[in-house]
Amino acid sequence: MAVAHPCDEPSLAGTAAAARAGLIEPILVGPEGRIRALASTLDIDIGGYRLVDQPHSHAAAERAVALVRAGEAAALMKGSLHTDELMEEVMRKETGIRTGRRISHVFVMDVPSYPKPLLITDAAINIAPTLDDKADIVRNAIELAHALGISRPKVAVLSAVETVTSRLPSTIDAAALCKMADRGQILGGLLDGPLALDNAISREACAIKQIDSPVAGDADILVVPDLEAGNMLAKELTFLAGADAAGIVLGARVPIVLTSRADSADAHAASCAIAVLCASHAARGFDWPVDLGQRPAGG
Repeated sequence: MAVAHPCDEPSLAGTAAAARAGLIEPILVGPEGRIRALASTLDIDIGGYRLVDQPHSHAAAERAVALVRAGEAAALMKGSLHTDELMEEVMRKETGIRTGRRISHVFVMDVPSYPKPLLITDAAINIAPTLDDKADIVRNAIELAHALGISRPKVAVLSAVETVTSRLPSTIDAAALCKMADRGQILGGLLDGPLALDNAISREACAIKQIDSPVAGDADILVVPDLEAGNMLAKELTFLAGADAAGIVLGARVPIVLTSRADSADAHAASCAIAVLCASHAARGFDWPVDLGQRPAGG
């Protein structure tokens, strides 16, 4: 995993935690002197890691992406640089690692009050996605769910209400996405929408509102209307509901771990674990045997 500019404590400590867990073999890309000094301050042994010296964050992002293009890294991680700086290099037409698929972000969340992993998309990349963007956002999330062992994920396309109305464009997008799935334009998942958040995750709310759907009340994936809604939802679950979150960017040639300065080392390691599952899933021809779709008894 190429780690671009790991020059603060969360990014370097998180990388080291993932490496100690046997998840990744890091390639640290950035100013060598600064990285070594930080490692010494934090008492982290980076002697066994490959270190690629680059003078500043922009150069580190460029070189980290180049390592992926050259086949020297199977995944990419953001260090202590701005997300836009890394994604600009990822998206470059001639030297980046984009594909024909729209790039999107997925949070994989462990919410204490919910019985299974919950995927939320997109809360970090696409600000105001179009219908076509949302179709790719859904496809990316479904493929991630497959990598997690959820063979037919239930996809709830969210809005503020569960009825289609021209006054809320997100309800029209939700209905269109469901029809696209009916016509085979989106494969591998079971879609329903529009659904309000309570209808998506609460069987009791569905019973009260008389919503009969195999997705409603039991969603694996929540597709939000826009980045603002998704970002607030993910942070509310993290800071108010005690949820743990791992974040991954999909749609590029390799999975990309997008970290936050507020993330713990454990959160970094969890995101790396998701990236490993994605890369392994692709390498195995989309035949991942582990079933993580249901929380085991006891937590």
